[in-house]
Amino acid sequence: MIRFLQPWWLLAVLPVLALAALYVWRQRNRRAYAMRFTNVDLLRTLAPRGLGWRRHVPATAFLLALLVLASALARPAMDTREPLERATVMLAIDVSLSMQADDVAPNRLEAAQEAAKQFVGELPESYNLGLVSFAKAANVLVSPTKDREAVVAAIDGLVLAEATATGEAVFTCLEAIRSVPADGAAGAPPARIVLLSDGYRTSGRAVEEAAAAAQAANVPVSTIAFGTDSGQVDIGGQLQRVPVDRLALADLAEATEGYFYEAASVTELKQVYQDMGSSIGFRTEPREITQWYAGVALLLALCAGALSLLWSSRML
Repeated sequence: MIRFLQPWWLLAVLPVLALAALYVWRQRNRRAYAMRFTNVDLLRTLAPRGLGWRRHVPATAFLLALLVLASALARPAMDTREPLERATVMLAIDVSLSMQADDVAPNRLEAAQEAAKQFVGELPESYNLGLVSFAKAANVLVSPTKDREAVVAAIDGLVLAEATATGEAVFTCLEAIRSVPADGAAGAPPARIVLLSDGYRTSGRAVEEAAAAAQAANVPVSTIAFGTDSGQVDIGGQLQRVPVDRLALADLAEATEGYFYEAASVTELKQVYQDMGSSIGFRTEPREITQWYAGVALLLALCAGALSLLWSSRML
């Protein structure tokens, strides 16, 4: 869609329209004068037979060239989607003991690692990407960076630990986002947190408190509830059920204007990451196309001159 960055310059179109109206008025008066002209031989000399409608074509092309040039003064532009160079995505992965459940083959953690690495590959290279792992506490494994190899290596090195500190994961991600250099830009970088978890919070600050902090920072948290309700793990010699806490993760996403997903298999998890990668960190920017207007105007003016010379041996 074309829009004008300085629309008040469109007032320059008015003199062109006035000139067009004057041309039409002049042609109508010329026709009336010709009907009253009695010297037919002289009239044929002034207006050669056969020119007819063609004598209006050069003038029309010239007026169109002026019209396009006048519109170009208003700086026409088209909206385009541009990736944000400071856009930052923090990937937070749950490494609690419940992630060793094998209800998702080969187990939840390995499946999550495989899908997370695919997600890394889906993101544009211009985005900053960081990695946080969380169990009883949350740790920044990779600060926001464009170094994808560092993130992939950290994903491969994830290690299981006790407890689940979902709220702390969000707070840690927010801290990492604040560390992104300004690079001359004003304000915090546009950011999003992608949090994958399979269990209930058992440690650290409340998820509701984390949601409020993310909302205040204007950072959406998209959550993925990963696994099935039939998952079980052997902890301390006892077999324990490890169902997914969908409600808390959905509430966290809703409170921060993020998205909530469910993934019960590695295939579904990959699809979730792929969808996210296509929607993060773009903004609409106007791209000026004044040169296109100038080019069209030049072409119309050349056509007007060429046709006038061809048909009447005059330059307009």
